[in-house]
Amino acid sequence: MSTTTSPSPPLPSHSSNKLRNSSPIFHSRSFKRKDFSIRCESENSQRWTVGCVSGTDPIHIILKPPSIPMASSAALASAVKNSKRVCLFYCNEMKDLAERIASQNDSIELRSITWRTFDVYLIPTKFRTFEDGFPNLFISNAHGIRGQHVAFLASFSSPGVIFEQLSVIYALPKLFVSSFTLVLPFFPTGTSERMEDEGVHQIRVFTKNLIFFFVLERFYFGDNILPCFESGIPLLLKRLQQLPDSDNISIAFPDDGAWKRFHKQLQHFPMIVCAKVREGDQRIVRIKEGDVNGHHVVIVDDLVQSGGTLTECQKVLAKHGAQKISAYVTHGIFPNRSWQRFNHDEGGSPENGMSYFWITDSCPRTVKEVKDKKPFEVLSLAAPIAAALQI
Repeated sequence: MSTTTSPSPPLPSHSSNKLRNSSPIFHSRSFKRKDFSIRCESENSQRWTVGCVSGTDPIHIILKPPSIPMASSAALASAVKNSKRVCLFYCNEMKDLAERIASQNDSIELRSITWRTFDVYLIPTKFRTFEDGFPNLFISNAHGIRGQHVAFLASFSSPGVIFEQLSVIYALPKLFVSSFTLVLPFFPTGTSERMEDEGVHQIRVFTKNLIFFFVLERFYFGDNILPCFESGIPLLLKRLQQLPDSDNISIAFPDDGAWKRFHKQLQHFPMIVCAKVREGDQRIVRIKEGDVNGHHVVIVDDLVQSGGTLTECQKVLAKHGAQKISAYVTHGIFPNRSWQRFNHDEGGSPENGMSYFWITDSCPRTVKEVKDKKPFEVLSLAAPIAAALQI
């Protein structure tokens, strides 16, 4: 009696669309059954199973890819748990903003600092001054922030506080921290382009360059700097969407510089561009382009000091038929309480007042002064700063 072996069935070729779609990458695997062998060429590392019903049956090759578990609530909770933890130090006048930032994310831990004139105490950082008035910096429990992500929320509102805070900024990166982030919502600058006479603004330009040298070269060691710039315009966009007349908003820029800075972020709105022209010894604001009549016009600029330019824009926009006039600036500096020149328009008098005046909390002194005073509203930078600290 003789036995015969069925010929081995043809194996799927590499040109098979079915196999090409299901297993694009192959290894070599060998399977033996009785007196014949099967060799499978595969293009991936997934498992193949080989089954035979009888000696005369064809061999079925079935692909069983490894299972991919679905993301569970435990995995999501673990991701939240493993988010970047940040120790946030702050100067005293930034306390309110720091608390709002910490409320955005449980991974941000506040480290409080108390600032005092001449005798400054920090918790856990402590300041004492030498006899010549320079701060003597001592950081208690420095081991506690070793290996941690550390951030410092600064305010460069005046030269005195700038140099006090530079002491903190200088010391923190040297305490073996994992990373150090300087959060500076507003940085007052002086630029050489604005100098009309030799010597004018030299002190301010010197201060600016000195700070940039310290922050960018001294503390951050040159090429390791990773600047992250956040804009307040998304906060404005969100607020405009909440207005009852959101479909009647037009954006006005007081000059070409403001248009260059912001027009791309506000391109979905009709735009009005103003310009300053000189007539004799006076500079007069005129409308360069855009339709004003019947619209709620929002003047957008980066900062405001005395507010002279904004009030001139307000007058010319009202003259050309604006139904309402509002304003937005990221940095409301308002020296000498100059915000008092802006009145609230309760309806029908855009030439005498504004419907809204939005600022951010980058200048905390102003925020306290205009609290609950119409037309002012504060759009907080807490959420974008908290998000940036997680980068």
